[in-house]
Amino acid sequence: MFDFRIGHGYDVHRLTTGRKLMLGCVEIPYELGLLGHSDADVLCHAIADAMLGACALGDIGRHFPDQDKKFEGVSGEFILRATMKICAEKGFSVGNIDSVIIAQKPKLAPFLIKMQEQIAASLGIEPNLVNIKATTEEKLGFTGAGEGIAAHAVCLMKKS
Repeated sequence: MFDFRIGHGYDVHRLTTGRKLMLGCVEIPYELGLLGHSDADVLCHAIADAMLGACALGDIGRHFPDQDKKFEGVSGEFILRATMKICAEKGFSVGNIDSVIIAQKPKLAPFLIKMQEQIAASLGIEPNLVNIKATTEEKLGFTGAGEGIAAHAVCLMKKS
């Protein structure tokens, strides 16, 4: 018998100069990057939070605190791999992931398939279990003004 659980994750980071833009474990060519203690990959962070939430295991702040120097500069890939390990130790596996990146710029459509493949590889799952969408906010709010990028994710986790 399977125990199915759903989790939701959200993350946002400010855009700044002097940083690489990492989204979904992929470096996106752009003049700005996301500011954060880690590589600030909002998509990976939202997915990790959704996974942890579905398993009732808190959030990435609990497992990867930004006050801890050992997590300074870690990649979204590292966070996804470590989160999968945490969830698997409790008997959970990924059913599927659906996510959306909210950014006015840059245009993300050309990178979505590569993100899907990279996230799936990081989690050790098939790419068809990961869906990634991108949208703008029609120049409204902080993302629409180009001040930051946000991501939402939902994840179905299953326990057997």
